[in-house]
Amino acid sequence: MFENSWKKEGLTDVANLVLGAFLFLSPWLFGFASRTASWNAWLSAIVLVALAVAALAAFATWQEWLSLIAGVWVAVSPWLVAFSAEAAATRLHLVVGVAVAVFSAVKLWLVYNHKPKVTA
Repeated sequence: MFENSWKKEGLTDVANLVLGAFLFLSPWLFGFASRTASWNAWLSAIVLVALAVAALAAFATWQEWLSLIAGVWVAVSPWLVAFSAEAAATRLHLVVGVAVAVFSAVKLWLVYNHKPKVTA
């Protein structure tokens, strides 16, 4: 069932993998001033990359739900972990988190929103 549609659905996992790698590199690329923001970016990125690699290796629903939750965490973490005063880190976490959450939601929608096949 999933093999035929891997191309369009697998692209969301590749996008999450790239976003996770970008988030991991972002403290160096953008010079985060806060150690908290840097550590949050690194740890969140490791989770995102691990989930994306797992999803690319073998699809399971729990991977996409965890990716969705991780994306929401990344988006709201500047306020929950208290580094929202650092504008660059906050914007980057918000954009990456929302993108990961959207890609994960799209994959879940693509996998489970199939029109019934009519056979006669």
